[in-house]
Amino acid sequence: MSKQLRELQARKTTLVKEARGLTDLAASESRDLTDDEVTAFDALRARIDAASAAIDREAALIADEARIGVDHVIGPIVTDNREADPRRGFGSVGEFMQAVYQADKPGQSIDARLLLGGIGAAAPSNYGNEAVGQDGGFLVPPQFSQEIFRLSLGEDSLLPLTDNVEISGNSMAFPKDETTPWGTNGIRAYWQGEAASGTPTKPVLGLATLRLKKLMALVPTTDELLDDANALTSYLPEKVAVSIRWKANESILFGAG
Repeated sequence: MSKQLRELQARKTTLVKEARGLTDLAASESRDLTDDEVTAFDALRARIDAASAAIDREAALIADEARIGVDHVIGPIVTDNREADPRRGFGSVGEFMQAVYQADKPGQSIDARLLLGGIGAAAPSNYGNEAVGQDGGFLVPPQFSQEIFRLSLGEDSLLPLTDNVEISGNSMAFPKDETTPWGTNGIRAYWQGEAASGTPTKPVLGLATLRLKKLMALVPTTDELLDDANALTSYLPEKVAVSIRWKANESILFGAG
């Protein structure tokens, strides 16, 4: 992604945040937008549309340049190696957390590293949802998310002992067999003598329908802790992983699947 395209996306994200702030303020006061707020909102919408059009133009130019294989008029096309970096240019998970925190402060510019890959969204808030991209938050860089997940698979984790089934949606129905090798029903094994006929057994199957849910750890932190990237890096990932590991074990032992 070119630097100009990232700047355009960051500009659009800032404008969307400002427009959302107007509607949230009116909603918090249980009222409609005032005339001045409507005027300001319409102006922001016009600037958002203009930014969207500029993004489309820049993306089209980048695609055309890639197809014809020529250099940009001002020199060779420069790519940002941070997009290929599993850390997305961040030195530590604490530094990433600080950037996300700063992105939600009024008047603060968004760290360009948070926009790598086109994830032009605002920091999570109380109106976050799947329907609006700007409400979705920032993706955790691949290496950091893998480290947290790896920490959650400690020696006392039961998750590696379970069967893993990949699905393409957010729910599935599958047969279940709750018999055990030492029980009295289900598939059984028997010692057979020579010329003796085998004893047939069959599984006892039921049907389970499960809908996926996210396992989430939301951790409010103090300003002092947010100012210390090293403390965030050493403290939060381990504590989050321990909680994830315990909750997953509890669901495996006592949950419905």
